[in-house]
Amino acid sequence: MNIEQIYTGCLAQGAYYIESDGEVAIIDPLREVAPYIEKAKQDNAKIKYIFETHFHADFVSGHVTLAKETGAEIIYGPTASPSFKANIAEDGQVFQLGNISFTVLHTPGHTMESTTYLLKDAQGKDRAIFSGDTLFLGDVGRPDLAQKAADMTQEQLAGLLFESLRNKIMPLADDVIVYPAHGAGSACGKNMMKETVDTLGNQKQMNYALRADMTKDEFIKEVTDGLLPPPQYFPLNVKMNKEGYEDIDEVLERGTKALNPDAFEVMANEVEAVVLDVRRQSEFIKGHIPRSIFIGIDGGFAPWVGALIKDVKQPILLVIPEGREEEVVTRLSRVGFDMTLGYLEGGFEAWKNAGKDYDTLASISAETFKERLEAQPDLAVFDVRKDGEFVSEHVLTANHTPLDYLNDYLEKFPKEKDFYVHCAGGYRSVIAASILKSRGYHNLIDVAGGFKAIKEAGIAVSNKVCPTELEK
Repeated sequence: MNIEQIYTGCLAQGAYYIESDGEVAIIDPLREVAPYIEKAKQDNAKIKYIFETHFHADFVSGHVTLAKETGAEIIYGPTASPSFKANIAEDGQVFQLGNISFTVLHTPGHTMESTTYLLKDAQGKDRAIFSGDTLFLGDVGRPDLAQKAADMTQEQLAGLLFESLRNKIMPLADDVIVYPAHGAGSACGKNMMKETVDTLGNQKQMNYALRADMTKDEFIKEVTDGLLPPPQYFPLNVKMNKEGYEDIDEVLERGTKALNPDAFEVMANEVEAVVLDVRRQSEFIKGHIPRSIFIGIDGGFAPWVGALIKDVKQPILLVIPEGREEEVVTRLSRVGFDMTLGYLEGGFEAWKNAGKDYDTLASISAETFKERLEAQPDLAVFDVRKDGEFVSEHVLTANHTPLDYLNDYLEKFPKEKDFYVHCAGGYRSVIAASILKSRGYHNLIDVAGGFKAIKEAGIAVSNKVCPTELEK
């Protein structure tokens, strides 16, 4: 038996490849399925099952394409109702894979169809659970995503999750290995550990949601407390996972089409495409196509695209570092953005060499920012970090306008005087600046290096929420 976790850091997502006696199961595969097929060929094995723990919201699974390519059977837990052919398993149903087996444990709460798969070895001993979004390391799945589909409140779903954990998972032995669908950084939970594999026994000690003395009411309160609104692309990904989608090969063929500067400009105007610049932020600062949006490929790319571009059907044109065209289109497709129509051939240099207009972004060092702040203490400063980061520490006079919801704060930004934007290290503030510039705010200045550089420069900070935040 071989168990391999295939972890994708950008999505904080774990897919799984399990092989036994020449048969393979894939659990929660990513959109691009070629690596699974190639690995099975190398192992001289056949992919027999595709186990889905639930209808994922944060990424588009590769189940439909993988089943088409291999003939493998798609397995969902009870109550699932996909539009394509799948085996809707019963609670307790057993699937044999070589000389091991998987037992279906229906664990509703995150969603109604959420299912944990219990792996038993050749001797029938419980070895591992593939817990999807039911149980994370350090946390459990958020119970607010399936409210509409289930016609239930988040409190009612949390109550179901409590029962699922107590009745199906916690009775298992402490040496059972927990393989979750996500780790730290995913928006599917709020307090996940950085580790991606653990024992159930350690989780019973470390995970607040598995406390033996916790009442159901306490669980509901703790699990629902502090939940931020989910990214807007989540329901769109659920729909794609439930109803099917275009093959990744077709998406790649369309998205990796090279366009010269003239053709790129014409298409951008004709289809009202978003021009997405995925280079490094330092390059974007020096020069970029007017009204283009920066989300760098080397940062938290796909989740930020999903959070900030509201419609997965939005046409997108790309400004990409040479040689990374297929990677960028693939990573967009992982979160359902399939309408990439091509990329700028020759990159931004070709745009400049063609004599096209371009814009720059004003950016200053933290030391210069300190000098200006000392000379003018009432400078307009905007912090685009997340709530927890801001509450922990922030510049004394900073306004809090988290990047996730930047469009909700547009009225806060002054139009007549300069204002300053920063994040933790410089990536998110350039994203925010690009969005603001595309909205007509050209009087902004980025603070390079973000809050880390600001603290190192000796600028006074506070861990008390400022008045503008309390008024929000």
